[in-house]
Amino acid sequence: MESPEQIRADSTAAGAILLARADFQRRLLAWFGRHRRDLPWRSSRDPYRVWVAEVMLQQTRIAAVIPYYDRFLARFPTVESLAATRPQEVLKFWSGLGYYSRARNLHSAARKIVAGYGGTFPREFEAALSLPGIGRYTAAAVLSIAYDVPLAVLDGNVARVLARLGAIRGNLRAPHRWQLLTETAKTLLARRAPADWNQALMELGEIICTPQIPRCSECPVAQACRALASNLVHKIPDPRKKRAPVKIQIAAAILRDRRGHTLLVKDPGAHDGVLFSRMWQFPAIEVKSNPAMELEQHLRATLGVHALSLEPLASARHGVTFRNITLLPFLVLVPRLPERARTRILPLRRVSALPVSSATRKIAAAVTARR
Repeated sequence: MESPEQIRADSTAAGAILLARADFQRRLLAWFGRHRRDLPWRSSRDPYRVWVAEVMLQQTRIAAVIPYYDRFLARFPTVESLAATRPQEVLKFWSGLGYYSRARNLHSAARKIVAGYGGTFPREFEAALSLPGIGRYTAAAVLSIAYDVPLAVLDGNVARVLARLGAIRGNLRAPHRWQLLTETAKTLLARRAPADWNQALMELGEIICTPQIPRCSECPVAQACRALASNLVHKIPDPRKKRAPVKIQIAAAILRDRRGHTLLVKDPGAHDGVLFSRMWQFPAIEVKSNPAMELEQHLRATLGVHALSLEPLASARHGVTFRNITLLPFLVLVPRLPERARTRILPLRRVSALPVSSATRKIAAAVTARR
């Protein structure tokens, strides 16, 4: 709990940011006009294209998003085309980008936009918030960039910029401090150019006022930065406490019959929602001391497979949030693949063409490496 003195100090620091607001806006917008990056979603202010980009950019780096964005828009160029397709097709074109609930929400929202808003992303903030997967930041970003609605955005990048400008120390996610930064962002907003303003602030945080190595000498508003003047840039914001990493071993069975076919499952196990994202996967289980034996027991109990032998393949590393995962694939040759509910039999070579997680792709790649 922050003390009343700290809250007053934060308010004073935030107030200092606003003193030279007009000059601040002019400098930042001029800088953005000269240095804005040529990103695919900036080629058009079509709200659909802006919305897809904002969803993909949630928790994902720009460099990783660009190829997925281009492929996704080539396959689903309009909200109507996205709404009309099957969920599995959407997941197929999202496969590898991670956080698959974003794709499911995007598809559900597209159907709602077509059914309830005539295929046009709604212009009203509350209506945007009612769509699946749309929070306050995403709604403000889409409406301001696509429609020039005067709404301020506040994400981690913008919060860091504002905190350094005002020398606001402490945990930026503390409720009172986040609210203070929200109000500061609203007051600073260049209401005549909200699209450029919000993108400029985000761009400043992404390429200049970065977390670890800020480029203060290139900052267009450095003269207004109290953290720089007080030699506090590297102390703001407070580092976020990270959850201690957890090491996990997952053994997976690549069952293969004489035809070269394999079997995938929809496993309701503990790792389905995290590692395999509720998509088709190889039979897998978390293991401790004896991966081959534990996996064989799992195959026997769930699929009735009594494996003659499990051939270990090359392991792979995989990371999901705080989990450091070692994938341990095993090739299991069987005379016949078992047919059960929530299973799918297909040629092994076609696995990568399905909507599967990147972990499943890594497991499948172990067979290719063996060949």
